[in-house]
Amino acid sequence: MDRFNPYSYEFHDDPFPVYRKLRDDAPCYHDDDLGFWALSRYDDVVRALHDPDTFCSRFGITLEAGNTLPMMLTTDPPEHTALRRLVSRAFTPRRVADLEPAIRALSTDYLERLRDSTRPDLIVEYAAPLPMDVISRLLGVPDGDQEMLRGWSDALLHREEGDMEVTPAGIDAAYQLYKYFSAFVADRRADTRADDLAAALVAAESEGEHLSDDQVVGFLFLLIIAGNETTTKLLGNCLLAMQRFPGERDKVVGDPGRIPDAIEEILRFEGSTQLMARTLTRAVEVHGREIPEGDKVLLLLGSANRDERVWDRPDIYDIDRAWPTHHLAFGHGIHVCLGAALARLEMRVSLEEFLGRHPDYEIDEDGLERVHSGNVRGYSRMPIRL
Repeated sequence: MDRFNPYSYEFHDDPFPVYRKLRDDAPCYHDDDLGFWALSRYDDVVRALHDPDTFCSRFGITLEAGNTLPMMLTTDPPEHTALRRLVSRAFTPRRVADLEPAIRALSTDYLERLRDSTRPDLIVEYAAPLPMDVISRLLGVPDGDQEMLRGWSDALLHREEGDMEVTPAGIDAAYQLYKYFSAFVADRRADTRADDLAAALVAAESEGEHLSDDQVVGFLFLLIIAGNETTTKLLGNCLLAMQRFPGERDKVVGDPGRIPDAIEEILRFEGSTQLMARTLTRAVEVHGREIPEGDKVLLLLGSANRDERVWDRPDIYDIDRAWPTHHLAFGHGIHVCLGAALARLEMRVSLEEFLGRHPDYEIDEDGLERVHSGNVRGYSRMPIRL
C-alpha cells in the first residue's frame, strides 16, 4: 500500500480509507522513514493493550520525544500500579459525579452566549471553553487562567504538515505548563484549607506512600491536556455525526434518554483519540512479520473501532448498534482512561443542554477547520446556525 504518515494533513481529513487499506493489505505495517510499526485490526490492538510487559509505555506513548514527567500513561507496573492507586484515592467517582450541577450551569451560560453570538461557532464558543472550565473547577485553577491554559494545550498538540516533531511553540507551551503547575502544586502544599482535586492529590496516601510533586504535576499536566482536548473534539464530532446521520439525531432529540447510546457510538465511530504508541521489550511476530525489540508500535484505536471483522457496517453511525464487544476509545487493560467517567458526564450534560435548546441546528460544513495533531481528531472551528 501507499505510505501511511500519521502526521499528513490529507490523512487527518479522512483517515478511514487509509485504515481500511492497512487492515486489509498491511495489518502489520512498517514505515522506514519515521521508524515505526502500526497495528490496525481490533484483535491485534486489544492483544497489545493487554500485554504491557511486551508493549510497554515507559518510553512514551507518541512517536515523538515524550514528556519526562512521571505520568500514568507513560509508566509500567509496578510504578504504574502504585501511581494509579494513589491518584485514584483523590480522583474518585464521587468527586466526578458531584460536578454535574456545575457542568450544567456552565453549559447553560455558554449556550446563552452562543445564542446571542453574531457568528456562532460551536467549538470556539461552547465545546472548547466548557471542558477547560470544568477541569479548572475540578483542580481549583483560578478564574481567568483557563484561556491561557487552553492556548498552551493547543500549541503543544499542534503538528506541522507531515512532521512528527513538537513545534517550537509547543516546546515553549510545555515549559510554561510545567512552570505553572509546579507553582500551583507548591501553593497546595502550603494551603491546607484547599478542597479541590489538586489538594486531594497532594494529600493522597496509600500503604504509606504519597505522590511526589512531579507526580502531581504530571497528572495535572495530563488532565489539562487530555481531559480538555479530547472532550472538546468528541462533542464537535458527535454533533457533526448527528447532522450527517439525521435519523440518529431524531432518535436522540425524541428521547434524550438515548444520549448515552449516542456517546458510546461516537466514541467508536469517531473518537477523538485515534492512536497510541508502545515500545517493544522483546521481538514479536505479527501476521508473519517480526517486529524487533526496542521498536515503536502504533496501536490504531480509530482503525480498530472501524474493523469490519468485529463491527457490522462500521462506517455507519448507528446508536441502535448491537455491541459484540467494546470500543477502544478509552484504551483497554491497565491503561484504560481514568477520566472516562468525567468525559461521559461532560458529554451527556452538554448534549442534553444543547439539543434541548437547538434540536434543529445546522453546522456549516464549508467553514469547518480541523486540528492537526499526532493523535487527536477533531475540529478547531465549527460555524453553526441555530
